[in-house]
Amino acid sequence: MLRRKFLAGLGISVGASLLASKQLLAETQLSVNKSNTIAPADWTALRDLFPLTKKYIQLSTFLLTSHPKPVSDAIEMHRRGLDENPADYWHHRFETIDNDIAEVAAQYMGGKAKNIALTDSTTMGLALIYSGLKLAPGTEILQTVHDHYSTDMSLAYRARRTGAKVRRIALYENPSTVSIADVIKRLREGINKNTRVVAATWVHSSTGVKLPIRAMANAINLINQDRSKDQQILFCVDGVHGFGIENEDIATLGCDFFVAGTHKWLFGPRGTGVIWGNDRAWANTEPVIPSFSASYDVWLGNSVQEQVPMGEHMSPGGFHSFEHRWALPEAFKLHMQLGKANVQQRIHQLNTQTKEGLAKMRHVTLYTPQSSELSSGLVCFDVAGMSAGNVVKKLHSKGIIMSSTPYRNSYARFAPSLINNEQEIEKALSEIRALA
Repeated sequence: MLRRKFLAGLGISVGASLLASKQLLAETQLSVNKSNTIAPADWTALRDLFPLTKKYIQLSTFLLTSHPKPVSDAIEMHRRGLDENPADYWHHRFETIDNDIAEVAAQYMGGKAKNIALTDSTTMGLALIYSGLKLAPGTEILQTVHDHYSTDMSLAYRARRTGAKVRRIALYENPSTVSIADVIKRLREGINKNTRVVAATWVHSSTGVKLPIRAMANAINLINQDRSKDQQILFCVDGVHGFGIENEDIATLGCDFFVAGTHKWLFGPRGTGVIWGNDRAWANTEPVIPSFSASYDVWLGNSVQEQVPMGEHMSPGGFHSFEHRWALPEAFKLHMQLGKANVQQRIHQLNTQTKEGLAKMRHVTLYTPQSSELSSGLVCFDVAGMSAGNVVKKLHSKGIIMSSTPYRNSYARFAPSLINNEQEIEKALSEIRALA
């Protein structure tokens, strides 16, 4: 809605105090930006931006990031403003700030800001798109057996409500020997005349496999060429474990929907996420949660829906942890300062070091592909004679924090990231070597 109308309706006066607050905010933001600049590929300086304890080697920060200084400074700036004068602080920003965030996200992700919706997590994003898809009874959603619980249950709930069918296929049997050709063959064989949605996960947190999304999209596009518009397939991707690692333009990756939390590899504020959708995808989706964007102004009768960017319309409304959401641009800016290509090269370098070290150990079974083309930031493996949980406990006692995969088949898992270095990887490998 128009801010002046909303403020007038509530009888709030916008005077000198608000202007002073705005000036203070601008000065504080400028100070934050100046104090947190970082050179491209300066990994030592990056590590110093985190308050992470030095008592442990952190090989599981992909789960939930520690806030780097630019992000925590921005959170504190917004928290202070909301605590000191919540009504004025919110009213002064709510009309434009979601679009401002989307603009910075688009600079990092690619594509247009109008196609980006803001969420609180990957799970929320998946639930929103799958709940909102226009599906007729009897139509089919094709997903893989490699997907996370959040995708499985979002699709199951949707199927129960609509009468749509969900079918699951395997895109590979042995993750360590996965090939692009086999993935595409299995995908093509899995699609039938009733398939309207293909749901997949870019990087599998169960095995560390990275799917060839662009090749999969090409295969789906070939099938769509022979279908009428209302019979075409939408390709939806949970991209969270490639987002913040891979140097990709999401708008040209090939999928129709891309969903990711930003509080993992991207180092964004906890409780933030994004959905990117192309125009065709959004046109085939209905809102699930009312937006507090310019759609509210449409409801008031002051504008028409066509004037509202689709991403804003699809961003869930209500009152959020605004200090976190509004600090999200700092995470995108930090990654752009480091350089997307540099980030990808560094994470793959550390992961290659990890995989090559594990592959030399006779008592270790490595599941993640050696190729960077088919893997990203996660390395999954077994140690002979030990459960994954016991491997995690043993290394924790040695000062190394890792994880196990939360699936029916559980593996030990390392996640080398930008906060790690070669010496830490060698220390972790030496402890696995000692388990023989």
